[in-house]
Amino acid sequence: MKARRAKESLLAYLFLLPSIIVLSIFTFWPIGFSFVLSFFKWDFRNMKNPFFYGLGNYKEILKFDYPVKFPFYKGLLYSALYIMLAYVTMVFIFAIYDLISKKRIGVKNATFLVVYLTILIVYSLVRLQLNMLLLAILLVLSVILIFALIYKKLVDFKLVKAHAWFGFAIWLVSYVLFEFKFSAKFNNQSYGIIDYLIDASEKNLFFKALTNTTYYVILTVPIGLTIALLIALLLNNNIKLKAFFRTSFFIPFVTSSVAVGLIWKWIYNDDVGLLNYLLVSIGLEPVKWLKDAKWTIPTVSIVAIWKTVGYNAMIFLAGLQNIDTFYYEAADVDGANSMQKFLKITWPLLSPTTFFLLIVSVIGAFKVFQEVFVLYDGLPGPYGNSGMTMVYYVFDLFYRQQRMGIASAAAYLLFLVILVFTFIQYRVGDKVVEYVS
Repeated sequence: MKARRAKESLLAYLFLLPSIIVLSIFTFWPIGFSFVLSFFKWDFRNMKNPFFYGLGNYKEILKFDYPVKFPFYKGLLYSALYIMLAYVTMVFIFAIYDLISKKRIGVKNATFLVVYLTILIVYSLVRLQLNMLLLAILLVLSVILIFALIYKKLVDFKLVKAHAWFGFAIWLVSYVLFEFKFSAKFNNQSYGIIDYLIDASEKNLFFKALTNTTYYVILTVPIGLTIALLIALLLNNNIKLKAFFRTSFFIPFVTSSVAVGLIWKWIYNDDVGLLNYLLVSIGLEPVKWLKDAKWTIPTVSIVAIWKTVGYNAMIFLAGLQNIDTFYYEAADVDGANSMQKFLKITWPLLSPTTFFLLIVSVIGAFKVFQEVFVLYDGLPGPYGNSGMTMVYYVFDLFYRQQRMGIASAAAYLLFLVILVFTFIQYRVGDKVVEYVS
């Protein structure tokens, strides 16, 4: 029995051997070699004799030309407070809704509401004179309140779990308001991790690339997936010319990125571009799409959304067609309308597909390069490195500056950023994704 099992295992590994060899040569070896290379000083001056540089490449990447207005830890602490206040605000809104619907309030709910309002009032009173001691006190109070919410069950979380996506939207809006509108301000300078990154991006090219790429991801992924879902819902109905529309939406995805970039360069043209022609025809001012730095990331995002929306829509469509019609028939019997069917049936059962597309889209968005390179003729934007992305940053270090060691270090920093975002998505996905066996 053991000999037979060993023989089967040997045969399996022999079948896998060609793939393992190919992966080792073209994937595993380059990954390992580039990681080792990130600790060496290897550029055009040391091409023949690279020497061990330790963490020097990483330090050089993170070195600022000028000091940032406030230290990183301070921005991190302030943003941690805003994140916790936004979380408690989300629970507070759900608690109020639960109170209104049930028309009664318990001792635990009343305690939570009073404590939350007290923290919010205290923060509102001291936020303009907030020092590190007051910040620490508010952080401790927020942590205690969140601990009481989760472990002492001051609030019933069933409503929050039933509307997890809506709760996330409330949290996101609350966080943005705290970060930008209700943040502590000193000498017209607000404190937060976003403010730190914005200031750091003007004094360090790596942080400029990181900020631009994050901005691109935030613009591209939610809008692209939303449009793709709407297209999939449309194509899932019995409409005429369904095959034609499926093909039309999918064609940009299989079209060469260079061809796509050239088409959009004409569309964005200031004088003869189609987009400005449409804007002028409806009475709006033309936009300098490819010459104004503030439009660099939005222009690249529009191209990326147009190119990938067909692929995402087809994946969503496959997910929609895998949902058993039994659920909709039962909903019809219960008298549910279209919106109730979408919120209670379609969206929860589509969550595995959405989760997959979200992971793939975020990873792909962080690797944006071709669109910037083609639209701006090999430059990172019109001026001021407004189109400098993480991959373009690595490309510039490796190909143009011939600094292979520091380029490898930058690539691993990009890998670390993607790893963090993917880990967060997996952690959140475990809570909201519903798998049906």
